[in-house]
Amino acid sequence: MKKLKTGVAYHSNRILKHIEEDMIDIVKHNMNTVVHMFTHNDWDRHLGVMKEVVNISESCGLEVWIDNWGLGGPPGDKSFFLQYSPESHVVWSDGSIDPVKSCYNSEAFIKFTKDWLDTVGSFGGKNIFWDEPSLGIREKNGKKTYACRCKVCQKLFEEKYGKPMPEELTPEVYEFRSQSIFNYFDRVTAYARSIGMSNSSCIEPHNVESAMGIINVNTLDNFGMDPYWHPEIAAKNYDAYGFVYKKTKDIVEKSIEMGKDNHVWIQTFDLPAGCETQIFQATDAAYDAGARTILDWSFRGAESNTY
Repeated sequence: MKKLKTGVAYHSNRILKHIEEDMIDIVKHNMNTVVHMFTHNDWDRHLGVMKEVVNISESCGLEVWIDNWGLGGPPGDKSFFLQYSPESHVVWSDGSIDPVKSCYNSEAFIKFTKDWLDTVGSFGGKNIFWDEPSLGIREKNGKKTYACRCKVCQKLFEEKYGKPMPEELTPEVYEFRSQSIFNYFDRVTAYARSIGMSNSSCIEPHNVESAMGIINVNTLDNFGMDPYWHPEIAAKNYDAYGFVYKKTKDIVEKSIEMGKDNHVWIQTFDLPAGCETQIFQATDAAYDAGARTILDWSFRGAESNTY
């Protein structure tokens, strides 16, 4: 039987005394994996302590994953990279510029990501966690707009399909968006693999259309999902078990079919008082559906975050 891995995301602290106390606490709570963020801000301000963060975690017996949190914008922090490469902004199909998110087709962003990977390697990071890849769709007054339709995307689209990139969401646009995510992760995970790292990624249930194709990336080792149920909560008797079981089953079966490991995230934040038992129900569901790497977002119920 496959060994059960349990773990937790950990962020917003770089004081080593507390890091050590918290890593010991994580192990005492029967976890064997920790996911540390390495943000652009960490790169600028905390690089000198990241090696110790990894060493302390590993000395406690934890497997360490390094999250690309906010590197190109959400999820996570706003992208600092765009201050250095403003031409790399995502552009929505109505012409508006996304102020915080980088385009996957930007060569500058791909180079920046490789530099980030080199930096992770310099402090001992071995397992990269690519957090929630996505390209957005938004709707206002009944009209949908999509990302990205910047000049680079328009040029690549026209080269591929032999016609200008439309402002509407056509089947070709859906395909192009998915391919854009695939191409970026195909290149950066291959680079990570070339310098001795493993690659994991998870997608959100509502981004399956644009992000599911990442499972086909040869150098992606572990594919997962974060089936957070908080948008659907209407009452304390919400069926968290049923929702998480179905989503987990789909991901486990698909990952096995593709010859990859898998993992599932459990929501331990943003739950109304009285709904805490849904965490247990969701964890049972993930296990019952076949997941053997189960992680929670995040340490101490994300008390260091506004949510």
